[in-house]
Amino acid sequence: CGLDFLSSRSDALQHGTSGTLPHFLQEPDDAYIIKSNPIKLKCRARPALQIFFKCNGEWVHQSQHQSQEHTDQGTGLKIREVMINVSRQQVEDFHGPEDYWCLCVAWSHLGTSKSRKATVRIAYLRKNFEQDPQGREVPIKGMIVLHCRPPEGVPVAEVEWLKNEEPVGSDGNIDTRADHNLIIQKARLSDSGNYTCLASNIVAKRRSLTATVVVFVNGGWSLWTDWSACNVRCGRGVQKRSRTCTNPAPLNGGTFCEGMSVQKSTCNALCPVDGGWGEWTDWTVCSVECARQRSRECTAPEPKHGGRLCDGAALGTDNCTGGLCTQNRKLLHDAKPQGLEVSSDVALYSGLAAGVVTVVVLIVAVTLYRRNQSEYGVDVIDSSALTGGFQSFSFKTACQGNPLLINSSQQPDLTVSRTYTSPICFQDSMDKELISQEPSLFDPLPDLKVKVHSSFMVSLGVSERGAEYHIQKAHPQTFPRGLAPDYSGVGLEGTLRGRREKTLLGPLAPSTPSMPPLRTAGVFGHAGGRLVVPNTGVSLLVPHGGIAVDTTWEMYMVINQEDSKRQEVLLSPEVTYGPLGLDLSCPVAMTIAHCAEVAADNWSIRLKRQTRDNKWEEVMSVEEESTSCYCLLEAQCCHLLLEHPGRYALVGEPLSQEAVKRLRLAVFGSADNTNPLGYSLRVYCVDDTPYAFQEVASAERVKGGCLLEEPKTLLFRGNSLSLQLSIQDVPQFLWSIKPFTTCQEFSFSQVWASNQHPLQCAFSLERYSPASSQLSCKISVRQVKGQEQILQVYTSVVESEKEVVPFFTQSDCTITSQMGSRAFKIPLSIRQRICATFDTANAKGKDWQLLAQKLCIDRNLCYFARQESPSAVILSLWEAQHQDTGDLDSLASALEEIGKVHSTHSTSNKTNGTNYSNLGTTPQQSQKVNHN
Repeated sequence: CGLDFLSSRSDALQHGTSGTLPHFLQEPDDAYIIKSNPIKLKCRARPALQIFFKCNGEWVHQSQHQSQEHTDQGTGLKIREVMINVSRQQVEDFHGPEDYWCLCVAWSHLGTSKSRKATVRIAYLRKNFEQDPQGREVPIKGMIVLHCRPPEGVPVAEVEWLKNEEPVGSDGNIDTRADHNLIIQKARLSDSGNYTCLASNIVAKRRSLTATVVVFVNGGWSLWTDWSACNVRCGRGVQKRSRTCTNPAPLNGGTFCEGMSVQKSTCNALCPVDGGWGEWTDWTVCSVECARQRSRECTAPEPKHGGRLCDGAALGTDNCTGGLCTQNRKLLHDAKPQGLEVSSDVALYSGLAAGVVTVVVLIVAVTLYRRNQSEYGVDVIDSSALTGGFQSFSFKTACQGNPLLINSSQQPDLTVSRTYTSPICFQDSMDKELISQEPSLFDPLPDLKVKVHSSFMVSLGVSERGAEYHIQKAHPQTFPRGLAPDYSGVGLEGTLRGRREKTLLGPLAPSTPSMPPLRTAGVFGHAGGRLVVPNTGVSLLVPHGGIAVDTTWEMYMVINQEDSKRQEVLLSPEVTYGPLGLDLSCPVAMTIAHCAEVAADNWSIRLKRQTRDNKWEEVMSVEEESTSCYCLLEAQCCHLLLEHPGRYALVGEPLSQEAVKRLRLAVFGSADNTNPLGYSLRVYCVDDTPYAFQEVASAERVKGGCLLEEPKTLLFRGNSLSLQLSIQDVPQFLWSIKPFTTCQEFSFSQVWASNQHPLQCAFSLERYSPASSQLSCKISVRQVKGQEQILQVYTSVVESEKEVVPFFTQSDCTITSQMGSRAFKIPLSIRQRICATFDTANAKGKDWQLLAQKLCIDRNLCYFARQESPSAVILSLWEAQHQDTGDLDSLASALEEIGKVHSTHSTSNKTNGTNYSNLGTTPQQSQKVNHN
């Protein structure tokens, strides 16, 4: 280089170059190497005799420079341009406290000048987001905040938000600039959708998991309607008013309105009173016209409320002398006799008057007799008894003989009567059935009474002063939302005696006294394997090397189905693995599904094991550290590392009323075999574990039941409040429902301590016509002062029109055992190399403890410390944790991160021969990992 410089300087003097230091017209820029493509760095300066690159403090060989030279026409100064290539291998081979850098040094005859440093970095973008956005449900006008932390990358990735695959822009309500997060100040219905976080740099683009945002509207009541007219024309009745949950209507899963949609109140309709005549007044004195008068008034009683007026005349007149008046208006007996003719006329008129009086007396007697017969000879039952009313009334009975008419030969006995105190309300089929059972409609009815819970009385709008109510058919909307009657005290008297219904609530009885256990078995050797009880969330992983070479064991796993009497809440099935004499050199990994909501610290969950004398002993609490057992508790299941065969179960003790147990709700339907028009809906409430739902599915297959709605999850709180189930929106003109079954209830203890046994209630419906082949309704399942779920039923009750709905589909529904390498996600060669690397302590801290930390299973490290190969046990636990997803990217990323942080030379892992590309990394990641 020195000879070249002297030659250049001599050349410059010969050409008369001006005496200035070199000035850079172009300096090298920062650059990124994408994949394996080299980058070019360029410098240009004047006047310049030579330009060389220096990278990381060392001169780049002249052979690697590409130079060009020309003369500036304006100044006559020489301009030199130099370019070099930088490869990916050069950058990877550099190990220093800073990034790979290069600069230019230019010479003139007066001295040298240096350019700026240009940094060269390898560009990359990781696959996994540091934080994916999480879906959420928010009320309308609520704030939505979606968090997104893009994957690590060089250069730093830029973030863009997509909604339903369309870009989301910022406006007055939406902000996408706040640290990669998406913030919506006031949620609108149009903001519902699928949101994705898109990260990109010069290398690649990455998509986050999709977060579903649902903007819901809680329902609100409309105004009450006016009170309806009283439902009876006379006497005590009921009037009602209603409101609807439409102000606003619930949308997108918003809560339904709390309270009653219908209010009822008692009313009294005034009965019409027909008018009756009062007593006649005395006759007036005889007037000069030989007439007298008397009067009466329609006041006994007065006509009221539309009653009829009195029939007949209010004024009566009569001739004082029977018409024997003189022409001079003087009475005949005042006239003096005038001979024999006069005497004979008097005798004639006297005879005629006597005959008239006799006829009048006979007419009056006949009229009185007929009126008497009319009063006591009508039907003995009052018309109000048929129109229905709630007033007490008395009926007079006829004498022996014709039950409808009084015997004309006997006078009625007004002292004999029968009093009816029951309301006569025949408004439905049940009442008609009661009528048909009686020998005669006119015989006295027995007093039919039903003792009803107070919530039923409230729903009818009747005050609490009466504890007994006469039986009526329950309307489908009799029970208000959130209120359920207590059927434990219902009893029927009189004609209903002995017609007691079987209870519709209770645990599903097993088909046999002791159900057969669910069992799976397999023969395992040194290669290990996996046992799975299909569709139960229960599996067992036997690690490679756990069984000695040239040794085999027939291992089994059983889910016990016997009734267990225990004080604690059983959160998982009881699982047994064996045989009891099993000899393993390392623990097995058992996975058990559970139904506890463990997001908050409201549970004390413990692992228990059954002893030889059938007692249960505590193995450990899932939160404590132990050297005999390891528990990794997740949201849906628990992974256990066990060393001793036996029967195990997870039990819980609630620490507060906020402790939550997940329930799975399902509704099945089938035709009623005893009634061609009948249909049965069966609602099950079971613990939210796959095993618990198995029992329901098996029972329904036998009954021919059809799953009518996708099962839903309900969070049941430990607040000692019951679970209520009610059927709603049954088409009243097409279907009828068995009385007193529209609202049913499970006590808190039934649900809380169900111990995996299904609880079932049934709704029996009947269609009015065979033409009604469709059933549409809703079933509300809610805990008092707790969460509510709605099961929507829409089905065809005709067998040929039904669609077959699968109970569930699961990938492991047929696999029971896997042997050898097929049972593991991590290849055996990779597993052995990882164990060899991390089981040995490293000065940089790269050991099994760091491996556990990066795999997020670094709690209770004292358990791993006592194992012969801690890394092998950690990987077995990782296998159990990821048996469904089989995602090796997380393991590869953890190993890559460990290698990047703690490696100091490119050959450190080459010595071990580890090939991490088998773990699912990209070729670029594999090259980087192998180098590190």
